[in-house]
Amino acid sequence: MSTAASVANVPAISITADCLPQAWEKAVLAVWDNGLDVRTEYDKPEDPPSKDATVMIAVVDPFAEPRIHKNFPGGPEELESYRQEVVNGIHDHWIDPAAGKWTYTYHERLFAYCPVEDMRSADSPRPFASVDQIRYIIDCLSQAGHSRRAQAITWMPTADPPTDDPPCLQRIWCRLVANEAGELSLNMNTHWRSRDLYKAWFMNVYALTDLQKIIAEGISKNIGEPVRVGRYVDISDSLHIYGSYFAEVELEIEKMRRSSFTERAWESTHPAFEIMTAEAKEKLAQDPDWYAKAKG
Repeated sequence: MSTAASVANVPAISITADCLPQAWEKAVLAVWDNGLDVRTEYDKPEDPPSKDATVMIAVVDPFAEPRIHKNFPGGPEELESYRQEVVNGIHDHWIDPAAGKWTYTYHERLFAYCPVEDMRSADSPRPFASVDQIRYIIDCLSQAGHSRRAQAITWMPTADPPTDDPPCLQRIWCRLVANEAGELSLNMNTHWRSRDLYKAWFMNVYALTDLQKIIAEGISKNIGEPVRVGRYVDISDSLHIYGSYFAEVELEIEKMRRSSFTERAWESTHPAFEIMTAEAKEKLAQDPDWYAKAKG
């Protein structure tokens, strides 16, 4: 007879944090300490197995300061480029699977979702008009803030499964809630099938919470009432740290164990962050591909 001890399970972890940098550090430590050792489809023979878990992360206030982690693998320029990629679509022109280029961006899937049978074929039928799902969420919650239908999806079962790099983000779900004084806030959940915790999570959440703010502002404009950004919940079926990163991750984890995350975080108004972000915005306005070219 099977016993609980003989059953192999992916760990299920729940985390609550006050702000984004704290959430990232808590998640890295939790997956490192408790994650399942499992190989990935991207490993080299010499790579250790990844650390992997199903994780739900609740960020009480995604715009609380400090909002920026100084040590996430990237920098202000990359963060701003990625934010604009998600919310403004500055890299939608990179989508050209028929030419072997990108198959999607999150902006394209969220703001112009258009199922196709074979995205590698320029002649593949597109039987439906594109849908601005973010506009739908804004309009839906403007009419009924308590609706359970305000969501947007990315997955195309007709086309994504055979591709080499299908979307990690699967769904966004939003809802308006009111406090005792009747003041409204927008709560948002995001659901991910797979996620690189160490190198992608922070940038993902920085951009998606900016989108949360944009949705809140759109609802506020529609209804003529203030709408604050409420809590953000991030759910990943597979949140992982790749074995190929372990040497780099171990150095960061030592810092996380020794001291508070605040020693490695910036407020978004920190002069260095503001200067580098402003420079990135200026360069991206002139050339949306600037950062990609700079990386070589």
